[in-house]
Amino acid sequence: MRAPRRADKLITGCATQEGTERYRGRHAARLAEDFYRPLADVLGVSSVGFGTYLGDCDDRTDAEYAAAAQLALRSGINLFDSAINYRCQRSERALATALRALLASGAEARDEIVVCTKAGYIPLDGSPPPTRRDYNAYLQAQYYDPGIISPEQVVAGGHCIAPRYLADQVQRSRRNLGISTIDIYYLHNPEQQLDALPRDAFTEAIRAAFAQLEREVAAGNIGCYGCATWNGFRCPPGERSHLSLAELVRTAEAVGGADHHFRAVQLPISLAMPEAVRVPTQPLGGGLVPLLQAASELGVAVIASAPLMQGQLTRGLPAKLAEAFPALETDAQRAVAFVRSLPRVTSALVGMKDQAHLREQLAAVKR
Repeated sequence: MRAPRRADKLITGCATQEGTERYRGRHAARLAEDFYRPLADVLGVSSVGFGTYLGDCDDRTDAEYAAAAQLALRSGINLFDSAINYRCQRSERALATALRALLASGAEARDEIVVCTKAGYIPLDGSPPPTRRDYNAYLQAQYYDPGIISPEQVVAGGHCIAPRYLADQVQRSRRNLGISTIDIYYLHNPEQQLDALPRDAFTEAIRAAFAQLEREVAAGNIGCYGCATWNGFRCPPGERSHLSLAELVRTAEAVGGADHHFRAVQLPISLAMPEAVRVPTQPLGGGLVPLLQAASELGVAVIASAPLMQGQLTRGLPAKLAEAFPALETDAQRAVAFVRSLPRVTSALVGMKDQAHLREQLAAVKR
């Protein structure tokens, strides 16, 4: 699937409170009463979001994602999540196909749709290179020779959050998605940097990254930003990968002032990974609290990733869970419903390129 050409006109506008409220008004009557929720007290989003992580790097999967995304948006889901590295940039481009088709038809409006993506892992383009030598040549041609990043800024063979790199990635994602403004832009697994950086240097790297993202907000390229993590918020202080939400908020305040735009975090939350609600990993007020409590007190929205553990929670769940959700018919529905039921969770992201899986989740939230 091709990226929009540089000459292609980007879809202007961004998600707004008025637009997302309008969208909710069209769809809310046939969906669960609590299906739409506020995100950072500004946007209204569906509490089931459309994820785009899994799948092969091929045209068939592109078409499946594009078709499923259109069905999702017509059915009441207005939160779409991707990352520039997902499927070698093809997931972003599949979303662009869906958005262009729906907006051209007049079925939906740009200000009703919340589009999210991420940067951190250096993305491939279209398909993986066949060898490590080819990968290194790709890095050299795309990033080192143009001076976007230097080799010493890359950790773990392919992760970077340097300001100039982030500026480049924002522009690439805008072109891939075909939109002028990305509504939520995440640093992707920033804890990866702790594999190479001491804690003090990491703090400075985050400060520089947030400063760049504040500049991107000011330029109208993104609406707000956050951190999407795997381990960072789930592991306790003292572990190398630990991230403190309170410290991240303080860093955002230091670079952006009281009106900073650090608004959301994303992390795995599921029956198998319940740390966000059960394990006190976050320093706050002289003690430790779970991530969801910290986010509530700090005013940060929480988006749950991997509620189905990449399909592992779609079958074989305990019978007691069925008793807890008697109106639901499948374990996949129950696993997502568990995550949606947690306080402060704004939305649970589900990978739904298969339209049958999408309809299964929509059936679980109908009135």
